[in-house]
Amino acid sequence: MKDFSGKLAVVTGGGTGMGRELVRQLVAEGCDVATCDVSAANMAVTRQLAEASAPQGTRVSTHVADVASEAAVNAFRDAVVAAHGRDYINLLFNNAGIGGGGSFVAGDRGEWERTFAICWNGVYNCARAFMPLLVRSSEGHIINTSSVNGFWASLGPQTAHTAYSAAKFAVKGFTEALVNDLRLNAPHVKASVVMPGHIGTSIVENSQKILRDSDEIVVGEADLAVARAQMTRMGIDASALTLEQVRAMRVQMANAFRDNAPMTAAQAATVILDGVRAERWRILVGRDADALDRMVRASPEEAYEPGFMERLRNEAGWALGR
Repeated sequence: MKDFSGKLAVVTGGGTGMGRELVRQLVAEGCDVATCDVSAANMAVTRQLAEASAPQGTRVSTHVADVASEAAVNAFRDAVVAAHGRDYINLLFNNAGIGGGGSFVAGDRGEWERTFAICWNGVYNCARAFMPLLVRSSEGHIINTSSVNGFWASLGPQTAHTAYSAAKFAVKGFTEALVNDLRLNAPHVKASVVMPGHIGTSIVENSQKILRDSDEIVVGEADLAVARAQMTRMGIDASALTLEQVRAMRVQMANAFRDNAPMTAAQAATVILDGVRAERWRILVGRDADALDRMVRASPEEAYEPGFMERLRNEAGWALGR
């Protein structure tokens, strides 16, 4: 699919970050886009930005939907068909995701399952709902966002990272399996897995808001205990930390993740769309993703040792996962 003009794309998680930039860049090329997010306010901003650069006649529809809910996704699909008057789509970007559920052993089960449900079930639900519409098109492409944590289940030796990593491994494996499935059963439809490194998005901030069902970052007693334990493992005396201090730290970390990344969300979206045009089934995004992929393949047995993280920082400047 060399040209997106006149096509119809569906983008999940379009309220901020890479999802928003995918919407903007697709629309600028004359692609009709339907996008969803859990935040109506963020959707409104995305629509305004996209329509500002949309060629005449290009249509943008925004929808509120929780991709972890099959019923919500099916309703989203029906709304897309109604809004755009087509019984097919050409592109499906399963981009929505959050971080959380770090520890399977000591963490909160509800947070773990919510994170996994959005990051994996969201991809599955949307693939189930929209695959018939992709197959109905003359040419189609499903693009699933995994992560470097889809082949390296870590944020470093001091941080547990199980729910997000497990979900992203599932997304990667599912997409790789689809490559052959589609060749056998719908050869006009392609599949790509996207594996970004550290991209400047609001995922850290958004994740904490979604997991707490809040419009701001909220810190409770359990968060205080986790923060103290993690800092103690790093050799820092955290016994005097207060709830407000931990909240301030989390806000600062979320802002730093967004503002200090080596690649912007707009740059990442461009890499993804270039990969789709080239029909690459495996799209690494960022110098750090390339370096990490190379290092894990070269010495997989060392990937979870403390020294591996130090070598990674030296080679790619990688300090935080997507």
